[in-house]
Amino acid sequence: MKAEELLSRYRQGERNFAGANLRGQSFKGQVLSEVDFSRVDIRGTNFSDATLVRATFHEAKAGLQKRWVVISAFLAWLFSVCASFLLAFSGYVITQIFEAGNLSNNTLGWVTLVVQFVCYILILRKGISIVFARVITFGFAVTFIFGIVLALAFPTIGTNQGVAVIAGVFAGVGAGSCAVFLAGVFAGAWAVAQVIGAGIALVIAVIISILGAGAGAINSETGTIAARVSVGISIACVLASAYIGWQSLKGDLKYTLIKSAAIAFATWGGTSFRGADLTNADFNQACLDSTDFREATITRTSWLHTRLLERIRPGDSFLSNPKICTLVQTGEGKDIDLTHLNLRGINLANAQLENACFRAADLSESSLADANLTRANLVQTQLSQTDLSGATLTGATIEDWGITGNTNLQGVHCEYVYMRWVREGAPDPNPRRKPDNYEETFADGEFSDFIKPIVDTLDLYHNQNVDPHTIAIAFKQFVENNPDAEIQIASIEAKGAGNLLLRTKTASTADHSKLNKEYFETLNYTKTLSPGARMLLAAKEREINRLSTMFNNFMESAMDRINTVNINAGGDISGIINFGEIAGDLNNSIQQLPTSSDSTQPNLKDLLNQLQTAIAEEPELDDTEKAAAFAQVKKLAEAGQAPQDSRMKQLATKATGFSRASLGV
Repeated sequence: MKAEELLSRYRQGERNFAGANLRGQSFKGQVLSEVDFSRVDIRGTNFSDATLVRATFHEAKAGLQKRWVVISAFLAWLFSVCASFLLAFSGYVITQIFEAGNLSNNTLGWVTLVVQFVCYILILRKGISIVFARVITFGFAVTFIFGIVLALAFPTIGTNQGVAVIAGVFAGVGAGSCAVFLAGVFAGAWAVAQVIGAGIALVIAVIISILGAGAGAINSETGTIAARVSVGISIACVLASAYIGWQSLKGDLKYTLIKSAAIAFATWGGTSFRGADLTNADFNQACLDSTDFREATITRTSWLHTRLLERIRPGDSFLSNPKICTLVQTGEGKDIDLTHLNLRGINLANAQLENACFRAADLSESSLADANLTRANLVQTQLSQTDLSGATLTGATIEDWGITGNTNLQGVHCEYVYMRWVREGAPDPNPRRKPDNYEETFADGEFSDFIKPIVDTLDLYHNQNVDPHTIAIAFKQFVENNPDAEIQIASIEAKGAGNLLLRTKTASTADHSKLNKEYFETLNYTKTLSPGARMLLAAKEREINRLSTMFNNFMESAMDRINTVNINAGGDISGIINFGEIAGDLNNSIQQLPTSSDSTQPNLKDLLNQLQTAIAEEPELDDTEKAAAFAQVKKLAEAGQAPQDSRMKQLATKATGFSRASLGV
């Protein structure tokens, strides 16, 4: 089927193209969401930058078209021939060890042999890396300098020997580099043409190496022994290169660079999903040999039972990790350790993950629906927008796990969890099991009810023994300053002596981090107010009285309720109260305050006059409360009369701001 025909039918509403032959077609940049490409031949098809959300590629066949297989296999063979000639030449150079009476050639042979041997040992033990490439470069530079110094500083040795040393190191390092090249060739051949293509390249390489080295030895004066040594070394080098290539394709991390190069070569002309949006796509049981997934969006894409997933070009995604490839293919991850890995968007639905460790891993936007996470370690695991519906979490450790209001916990099966990760040798081995009674378990649906308040609430933890009166004032002001956040008290918990945890419900769009910071800034400012100033606001705001009493009960504090006023700061005011006398004293104190020169801003004198009137006219205050309030206003007025006194000046400034807030000025 041609691409134009399929796109036309798609625009008409058709979505089922199962079994079609789309080999070599191009759908670059096209929108094909929810299309069914089950059992479709997509070898060599171009889906670059296409939108394939919820597309189905069940049992699809991706990879190279036949002509590209032939071309790639031929190129692999050609490269192997070139590398083998180079290797044969190095074998011939080594035979110069046996040439009698020629010190320069002997030196050249020995140096070549030693350097080549060292290169192979490093490759086999340490693998291929940028560091090793730098070592080779450094070796060239040092050897070149060493050869010149040797030739110039020690004339008795002779210039020929110095040149021979340089040539020998170049030949040896060249042979080592040739080994890397051969390994890449063999890996590419295996990736392209499976065992047949690689087998042909290997046989040709061995034959050329033997003939080249043997011919060189026979034509020289070194004899049969040298020929045998040269042939043996050449065969060993070729087999070592083949071994490295094979190990790279098996996923040996030491040879990641070789595998990446081989896969890049093998995907040339193959199926391309580069930059495509494959969110929620299904590749179950598909064959994905030589397929390009670089820069593709693979959020919750299913890879279950796919074939040759290890031979895709994954880019920077989690599929570049061989262990993760195996996990998403098989769904078997019992005891797997994925600590600190970025697994954002991975699809592990129905996976077996008993005892798996996801500590500090990122599983955001992933699917763990119906997964078995029994006894899993989810400490500090990021689970924002993760689907855990139907998952089993019995025995999991969830200390500081990062679930949010967007985490799907519907239908979670959980009998108990541990709230603390207990490290070996920890002084407190208590894992904080929930339910606390080891003979009890969560009933169906109870775990979600237990954990949901922790997810949805803004938690305000007070651990500095703050009195309930101050908390009530700060909280009331905090709520008024953030009407859009829809802040409401969800629960209050006493946390030890004098400590309190206030859980609040908020709007779903509220920024909890920002709100938490703002609340404690408000609380800290409220604590700087004088007791009298806080009392005045409480007298004006009955809601603060109610909150203070509520906090006080939960903290089991011994302090009196806020609506029972007992103030000694203004003297003994119990008994019969002469309001005329008290009001007169207060009025005299206020009138002695200076008048502000700034007519645009009310000063302390104006504010206290208004506050005096408000207290006198407040119907909900009894006589004792009004007298106490007048006494405190008088103290504020007296503070304002000493503007040069630093302590009194600070009190007057705070009183001005406080009085303005309480009066709504």
